[in-house]
Amino acid sequence: MSQRIDFPPQLSINDIIQALKKYSRPAEIETVLLAYEMANNAHANQRRKSGEPYIVHLLATAYILVSMKIDASIVTAAILHDVPEDTTVTIEEIEKNFGADVASMIRGVTKLGKLKYRGVERYIENLRKMFVAMAEDVRVMIIKFADRIHNLSTLQYLEPSKRQRVALESLEIYAPIAHRLGMGEFKGLLEDLAFPYMYPKEYERTIAIRDQLAQDGEGYIDRVIEVVRKELKESGINYIDLHGRKKQLYSFYQKLAKKNWEANKIYDIIALRVIIADIADCYAALGVIHKIWKPLKGRIKDYTAQPKPNGYKSLHTTVFCLDGKAVEFQIRTKEMHYEAEFGVAAHWHYDDSGIKLPAKEIQWAKEFAQIQQDILVNMADLEDLKVDFFKSRIFTFTPKGDVIDLPEDATPVDFAYHIHSEIGNKCSGAKVNDKMVSLDTALQSGDVVEIVVDKNRKTPNGEWLKSVKTHLAKSHIKNRLRANSLKDWFQSFIPTKKKKNTGG
Repeated sequence: MSQRIDFPPQLSINDIIQALKKYSRPAEIETVLLAYEMANNAHANQRRKSGEPYIVHLLATAYILVSMKIDASIVTAAILHDVPEDTTVTIEEIEKNFGADVASMIRGVTKLGKLKYRGVERYIENLRKMFVAMAEDVRVMIIKFADRIHNLSTLQYLEPSKRQRVALESLEIYAPIAHRLGMGEFKGLLEDLAFPYMYPKEYERTIAIRDQLAQDGEGYIDRVIEVVRKELKESGINYIDLHGRKKQLYSFYQKLAKKNWEANKIYDIIALRVIIADIADCYAALGVIHKIWKPLKGRIKDYTAQPKPNGYKSLHTTVFCLDGKAVEFQIRTKEMHYEAEFGVAAHWHYDDSGIKLPAKEIQWAKEFAQIQQDILVNMADLEDLKVDFFKSRIFTFTPKGDVIDLPEDATPVDFAYHIHSEIGNKCSGAKVNDKMVSLDTALQSGDVVEIVVDKNRKTPNGEWLKSVKTHLAKSHIKNRLRANSLKDWFQSFIPTKKKKNTGG
C-alpha cells in the first residue's frame, strides 16, 4: 500500500480516458468526456488554494477511481460532483444530459455538505446525513472517499489549523467508515495521507523504524517467496500471484504505540499474500505452509469460513519462517482479494481482463447505514459514537458460532446486551473459551463467549458502567437503574401494611 497516489505529471482528461479504455465501452468513455466538458466550462474561472485550476481536483478524484477500475458511471458522477454546489449549472441540467442515475449520485454527495467540528449536536447531525446518503446509495461514499483522498494529497496548501481539522476528520470519521465498508484500499490511503499532519513527530519516528526494518530485511522476502513457490509447485497447487505486502504506515504506528514502540513484538511486519484459483486450494496452500514452517499459537485465522461482518474473507497464519523470523501469510482467491481491497466498491470494479465482477448482495452495507442512522437519533455523545462505530472492531462468537461485532476492549456485559437487553440485565457471569472470567474482562477477536444468566436478577450492577464500552450497554444499564430508582421512590409513599395483632 502506497501512502500516496502517484498522479501523472500535468494530469489531464487523456490520462482518465487511457485508463478507462482498459475496461470500459466506447459509449461510456464518450459520456465521461462530455462530463469533463461540462465541468471544465462550469468551473472555468475557479482555482484551488494551490493555485491550480479547479478542474484538476475533479480530474484527480476521477483518476483515483479509474486507477481502481471503478465503473464509468461513478467516474462520470465524480467529475461532476461539485458542479451543482459551486457553479451556476443545476442538478436538473445534469440529469437532462447524463440521466437520473448520475444525478442521483451527485445529489447524494451534495447532501453530505461540509463536515466540520462545530459542536457535537451539529456534527452528529452531519454524520446522520452521511449515513442516510450511504443507506440510499453506497456509491456516494466511493466518490466522497476519492474526493477526500485528493484533498489530503494537497493539504500543504491550507492553513495549519484547517490542515489538522481535515486530517482529524479523515482519521476519525472517513477511514473508519471505509474500514467498516470493507474498503481496505481507501482506508489505507486516507490514514497514511492524514497521518503526517495529525501526528508529525510520531510519523517521522514510524517512518524511521519502517525504513530500518526494510533495510534489514532486504532480500529476505524474495528468499521466502522462492521457497513457497517451489513447495506449491511440487504440491500441484496453482497460484495466481505471490507477493510481499507493504505494511500500511498508520496501521504500523498504531501497533507500535500499543507495543511500547518495540517492533520485535509485532508479528505481521513481514507479510506475504498468496492469491489462489479456488477456495479448496487456499486450504491446501495453508497446509503446505504449515508443513514447511511451524505456526504461532493463536495466529491462525479462518475468515473464509467465518467472514468479518464487513464481508472480508481470507485465511491468515503467522509462522516461524526462515532464520526464525515471524512472517504472516494471507491466502485468498482473486475474488476475495478484490473484496478485501475494495469492499462494497468491488461490486463496481472490473478485473484485469475488463470483466465486471458479479453483483454481490450488499444489503449488509445498507443495514449497517440504517442501524447507525436509527441509533444516531438518540445519541448525543460524540465519544460514544466514536467507540461504537469508528473504533477498531473485534469479532467474537456465541457458542453456536454466530458472529458478534463489538468495539475493541468490549466486555462480556457489552456482548450480553448486544444479544438482548434482558440477557444483559440478568447477566451474572461469563465463560470465555470455556473458562469463567470476570465481567470486566476485555474480549479479544476470536473469543467464544457464553453468558451465564440469573433469572431472579432484576437489576444490572451500576459498577458495570465503569467497564462497558458500547453506547447500547450504557443506555440499557442507565435506563434500568433509573426505572428501579423511580419504582423505589414511588414505593416509599405506599404505607407498609401492618401485621394484625392477634393478642396472645
